[in-house]
Amino acid sequence: MDDLPGMGEGGGFPSMHPSLVSLPHGPSFRFVDDLIELTPGQDGVGQYLVRGDEAFLEGHFPGAPLMPGVLLIEALAQVGGVVAQCDPAIAPLQNLRLTAVQQAKILGSAVPGETLRLQAKVLGRAPGLVMVEGTVTAGGRVLLTGRITLSGQPPDVAG
Repeated sequence: MDDLPGMGEGGGFPSMHPSLVSLPHGPSFRFVDDLIELTPGQDGVGQYLVRGDEAFLEGHFPGAPLMPGVLLIEALAQVGGVVAQCDPAIAPLQNLRLTAVQQAKILGSAVPGETLRLQAKVLGRAPGLVMVEGTVTAGGRVLLTGRITLSGQPPDVAG
């Protein structure tokens, strides 16, 4: 795997890795701050700092905020999507979306101030589909293991 820039000065994240441009999400629903490892089309590791100012933390839970488990799954899907979409041998799928969760075990929670390590591996592909498995950890604790499917349209039929 190629090592990519990690933490910046003062513990902050550096500017966004170029591969993250493929994510269609707006800033308020992006759960990957940076890629720290990437083997295009195969696997990658991203990170996300749970800052504490995210809107979803206001209600989950007041006074004791936790990042929801479903957003841990979404974060895994975002890293898996970046890994799949930057494969130099395969054209990116259009309108790539999380469409199935085959298996997910939520084993812990993330709180403000923790940095998530998002590890995703492409298991296989079929026309319009990408199968991904991965793990989300924080502080050495496993928070999520999962297997998901992303789907989209090949470029020749997307238009």
